[in-house]
Amino acid sequence: MKIQVIILSCVLLFSINCFSQQETKPTDQQKLEQRGNEGMGFDQQKITHHFLLTKDGGAIQVTANSPDDKTSIDEIRMHLEHIAGAFSSGDFDIPMFVHDQTPPGVATLKRLRKKIIYKVEFIDGGGRVAIHTADARALHALWDFLRFQIREHKTGDALN
Repeated sequence: MKIQVIILSCVLLFSINCFSQQETKPTDQQKLEQRGNEGMGFDQQKITHHFLLTKDGGAIQVTANSPDDKTSIDEIRMHLEHIAGAFSSGDFDIPMFVHDQTPPGVATLKRLRKKIIYKVEFIDGGGRVAIHTADARALHALWDFLRFQIREHKTGDALN
């Protein structure tokens, strides 16, 4: 009986030691959030993204989870101004960095950038980039891009 207790104790201690030394690897969603923190300049846990499709474009909307979080609100607005300018010039480096891949639609959005209007709008708690185009190819590329964002960020926004 003593031997069995000692063996069982050793097995238990070995198992606990192995479990505690296992390196916990971040999930894909955690990696996305880490790259998002770096690429966007604000804590992804303190904000909410929405990607909206409209008949002539869509919107990228970001708000602080707390209306009193002035730091996040300022960072969001600065980021959205940067994004609108970058996208207008065909620069999609930030979403490519955040997602660790080129999102669908980017090549067409770059090529047709002069047919797309990106406008920053400040709203309570943050802001949005309203995106409009009259070009059917640009519109479908934009919708592909926004649908990808919806799925990747798990926003639950409508895909159509």
